[in-house]
Amino acid sequence: MANLPAPPGELQGAVKLKRRSVLGGGARLNTVSIPAEVCIHVILGAFALCCVIPFLFVVIISFSSKASIQQHGYSFVPMEWSVEAYQFTFQLGKQLWRSYFNSFLITAVGTVMSVLICILYSYGLYRRDYKFRTFFAFFSFFTMIFGGGLAPTVMVCKQMLGLNNNYWALIVPLLVSPFNFIVMRTFFKSSVPEAVIESASIDGSGEYRTLFQIIVPLSKPGIATIALLNALAYWNEWFLSLLYIEDSKYIPLQYLLMQLQRNIEYIVKNSALLGAEAVNASRNMPSASLRMALCVFIVVPIACAYPFFQRYIIAGLTVGSVKE
Repeated sequence: MANLPAPPGELQGAVKLKRRSVLGGGARLNTVSIPAEVCIHVILGAFALCCVIPFLFVVIISFSSKASIQQHGYSFVPMEWSVEAYQFTFQLGKQLWRSYFNSFLITAVGTVMSVLICILYSYGLYRRDYKFRTFFAFFSFFTMIFGGGLAPTVMVCKQMLGLNNNYWALIVPLLVSPFNFIVMRTFFKSSVPEAVIESASIDGSGEYRTLFQIIVPLSKPGIATIALLNALAYWNEWFLSLLYIEDSKYIPLQYLLMQLQRNIEYIVKNSALLGAEAVNASRNMPSASLRMALCVFIVVPIACAYPFFQRYIIAGLTVGSVKE
């Protein structure tokens, strides 16, 4: 039965309401009352401050002098400002910038490769007409429950794959993530209709063309979310360097800063046994503010990269819950 046209009066009212909403003529975009909306904004603003204030506190402490921290403790308004912690870190010289380059290189290459593997694997799990999808789904899930252990992993990576003192030793062990496979497969199911794939196959599109020209553009939010998770994993990783890296030219930033912090703690704790020079050095070391400065060195690059992923991540989190 055909829908009857709307009466002229109702149609004109709808047009006027739409015009007011577009031109900002006082029409509200939702049905929430103003007091409730104010309360929601206050709650969300307080939650945002709870997320931002700790990082600002870390930055302030990193610029606090050692005397200020010893006398007044941690404070938002230190008694004396200082850049001793940053000056002490910059004494690493070329090694600091080399480690920065290593971390960026490992994160970029590892993220691209791991996202590509995740897309290819998850696409196979998503396709119902793939006869081995059940086996590979169980295969990836099984590794989330049972691990091979540290010793077999090191033996395979070092002896069989030759992952020792090179960049691949820091990239290959993190390439495969079963959790990301499950997340990406779920995103494919919720955002990519199977009718799109059927239409593409009818038009003569192959599997790779369907995946990279049709499925991938539709899955940008999910891919961006997986890319951010992988980038965080590569950027924060330091344990692989402890296992496989001995040459300083391959050391990433996190492992270098961890070595610096560990050396300072050793000198401070054992200064009495190391002689008068070690005692004098430990007195001048800004150990408390240095910890915060190291956090700033690590967090700032990721914080600068996050806004580029934010739009896609929000879309990926809300997919399936809001329909346009």
